[in-house]
Amino acid sequence: MRTRIAIAGGGLGGLTLARILHQHGIDAVVYDREASRSARPQGGTLDLHPESGQRALAEAGLAGQFRSAARPEGEEHRILDPTGRTLVHHVPQPGSISGRPEIDRSALRDLLLDSLPGDTVVWRHRLVAATPRPDTGWELTFHDGQRASCDILVGAEGARSVVRSLLTDVEMSYVSTVVELNVDDVDRRHPDLAELVGPGNLWCVGVNQILSAQRLGDGSLRVGISLRAEGQPLDTYRSRPALLDIFAGWAPRVTALIEAADGQPTPRLIEAMPTGTRWASRPGVTLIGDAAHLMPPVGEGANQAMLDAAELAGHLAANPEDPNAAIRAYEESMFGRIHPIAEMSARVQSMMLSPTAADDIVRFFTRAPEPARKD
Repeated sequence: MRTRIAIAGGGLGGLTLARILHQHGIDAVVYDREASRSARPQGGTLDLHPESGQRALAEAGLAGQFRSAARPEGEEHRILDPTGRTLVHHVPQPGSISGRPEIDRSALRDLLLDSLPGDTVVWRHRLVAATPRPDTGWELTFHDGQRASCDILVGAEGARSVVRSLLTDVEMSYVSTVVELNVDDVDRRHPDLAELVGPGNLWCVGVNQILSAQRLGDGSLRVGISLRAEGQPLDTYRSRPALLDIFAGWAPRVTALIEAADGQPTPRLIEAMPTGTRWASRPGVTLIGDAAHLMPPVGEGANQAMLDAAELAGHLAANPEDPNAAIRAYEESMFGRIHPIAEMSARVQSMMLSPTAADDIVRFFTRAPEPARKD
């Protein structure tokens, strides 16, 4: 009999896992809390790394579709100081996807959803509890009282993972506050801001704070404000005038990103799990993505979630007779891979929201490549 696999969470990691399992002829069901694929916006853009996110898509048989949907020009990156002076301006080679091309989260999610059989994702199913069955496997309970069962449960439901509590009681810590805003139809309505940001990403870096913007494929800008976690109530950041006060003295052409935003600011507290988090393997259950290793959002989260999915699917496909051995092999590999990445992410997060952030980031982006080793 085929092992019935339940995946809690229909984000990029969960969908990638379902797709690669499907490629191997292994059935899986994805339970997602959203009402439908279009129930809410999916966020900004991602740069997919060749060694992780792009590798996972290749194993999913979706590399060609990714190349068609990706925006190589989105790799353009501008870093300014608060006066508006350009510190770094990286321009990618035109048309090349050999680096880390950008793709909108929504486009990537749609690509994955469209690659799955229509009944793979079960919407309106937020997992609230999982209890061991008398024989093997898990009894799943959802927010509306519905139930289901599975042999293997994979937690892919992000920072607030319910499945994580089956394996570890690790506590998270706040690392920053992020406020998100959007500017719609920027080329027509705000051509000056369209020129400021360009086709990719803009960071304006000050002391302990960053004002950023990224171009989305639909012609809008996603504006982000990153601040140190200082215990202020989130409501403090729901006021546009209060946000402008935070950036008082900055170049008006930069703070215009806040003034031009449509709708209300959306603040969020950003958390991270302790670096080096591990757990003792337990039969029939494991974690991928933010559920397994929530890190500061510095460019690795989605990529590592997708690579988790590819590696777990590969182990399960290679050892169908002993899925628990496959899970143990995946976890040991994942722990070793994630540890240095989590350490690096913590260092970058600290660097970006420091008093010397501008100088540190310029050095980071302009450092010379290490010379090739000669063995």
